[in-house]
Amino acid sequence: MAAIEQFDNIYLDLSKESGKCRFAENGLGWKPSSGGNTFTLDRGDIASAQWSRAAKGFEVKILKRSSELVLLDGFQQEDFERLSKLFKLWYSINLESKEHALRGWNWGKTEFSKAELVFNVQNKPSFEIPYTEISNTNLAGRNEVSVEFTPSNEDDTGTNGHLGGARGRGKKSGAGKDQLVEMRFYIPGTTTRKETEGEEAGSDAEQEEKNAATLFYETLMDKAEIGETAGDAIATFLEVLHLTPRGRFDIDMYEASFRLRGKTYDYKIQYDAIKKFMVLPKPDELHFMLCIGLDPPLRQGQTRYPFVVMQAKKDEEVTIDLNLTDEELSKKYNGKLDAHYEQPLHQVITYIFKGLANKKITSPAKDFMTHRQQYGIKCSIKAAEGFLYCLEKAFMFVPKPATYISYDQTASITFSRVSGAVSALSTFDIQVVMKSGPSHQFSNINREDLKALEGFFKLKGLRVKNEVDEEANLLAAALREEAMDDSEEEVVGAGADRGSADEDEESVDEDFRAESESDVAEEYDSAHESDGSGSDESGVDDEDEDQDMADDDEEEEEEEKPKTKKQKTK
Repeated sequence: MAAIEQFDNIYLDLSKESGKCRFAENGLGWKPSSGGNTFTLDRGDIASAQWSRAAKGFEVKILKRSSELVLLDGFQQEDFERLSKLFKLWYSINLESKEHALRGWNWGKTEFSKAELVFNVQNKPSFEIPYTEISNTNLAGRNEVSVEFTPSNEDDTGTNGHLGGARGRGKKSGAGKDQLVEMRFYIPGTTTRKETEGEEAGSDAEQEEKNAATLFYETLMDKAEIGETAGDAIATFLEVLHLTPRGRFDIDMYEASFRLRGKTYDYKIQYDAIKKFMVLPKPDELHFMLCIGLDPPLRQGQTRYPFVVMQAKKDEEVTIDLNLTDEELSKKYNGKLDAHYEQPLHQVITYIFKGLANKKITSPAKDFMTHRQQYGIKCSIKAAEGFLYCLEKAFMFVPKPATYISYDQTASITFSRVSGAVSALSTFDIQVVMKSGPSHQFSNINREDLKALEGFFKLKGLRVKNEVDEEANLLAAALREEAMDDSEEEVVGAGADRGSADEDEESVDEDFRAESESDVAEEYDSAHESDGSGSDESGVDDEDEDQDMADDDEEEEEEEKPKTKKQKTK
């Protein structure tokens, strides 16, 4: 064979540009056709090689001794013999030919190899997932495991940028416009660790049967090194209450990332993903909420969490010693961290996040206070109750749905009152209209906070429309006009002829007196019967007596009338 074997139009690690690949006795090299840096691989780093069909023809997959993969795509089928000979002669490695399963079945058997997770259908690989591309895994159910992949943009290649767009470790998903971000495996039944890991299992592998999904999850966590981070944890906080996503998580803080460990879900988050960190006092004056803004957001199934909201008691104090030497504290962190903390929990978490992530801490604006001298305003978004905070540059609603609204993106703010609501007189709503995108509405805000909010928004230079006061002014004017009309009617009608109204009043009085007299006569009449059956007869007798009394009254003189009545009632 020649001293060098060259192949043209070969793509390295899903690179955009093709290049020339050269094999020699001491290793191989690849250089993009347009020029740039050259990728080289020493023969001592090659552990194994595999030949298979791929996107741009045929592919040589090389496994390095460091368990990393190198993909060379674009070979022709007739190149297999040349490559097989040179790998055998120069590198003492058999180029194994693998045929992929093309049936399209979604059931099969998983296999954990040194560098990737393989899904086999009828003993043929259907697809492979490199461990370096897996960002997280969780038990989504009793028999279901979710596998998440790190999304990356087109420009972030994970290399030095001069390899023709080749994708580095954990960046291969950015090679296409559409990215796979999650995959779920349904794994029923029970199995042993030896059956799960296959050839990779050690001789001392456990033979005890366990839930297959749980064992798959634990094995993948170990293989993909999801739970492991370079170095030991600098600080750990146990059972910290989280409002979003809800649950209690242990917080492990490392040099470049932190990890949330819960009973069901685990998350590993880089400090670079933290865009905001807010400390918000709760209106109950007993708790503090710590709100961390993330980009990309946290994923839990189909749900995305752009904010992590945790809560701590105001008077809950902790004592913690950081796992850092004095030299590291002074040189690496420039005095941003202390070796020992003995303070309330929310303050310690805040200080350590500020020192490790190097992020600015945001608090509510000092220019706004509610009528109860608090920073948080109790309100709701649709049916979700929470608290609205006015920061220096934005609104923040917590805990769920956590909503951040920048003042710069706000077009106008309207104070309004929902007509027909029972509490319409004591509460009002705020509608925030954005310059682009949907508007936001915060409901059931205490009426006593209206003036303070209006003054704060005007101080920030925001356009404010107060429909609540406008309605109140219109209502007051209408009531004044009505009161004036009533007073004018009373003045005009004081000396006017009332027509038959006086006669009606007099007739009513006479009827009233007649009824009262008849009642008295009936009640004290000697012929009155208490039995209801005789009520009709007694009524007839009473009428005759009343008629007789009327005749007697006409004949006798006026002063004798009281005497006659007195005798009648005896």
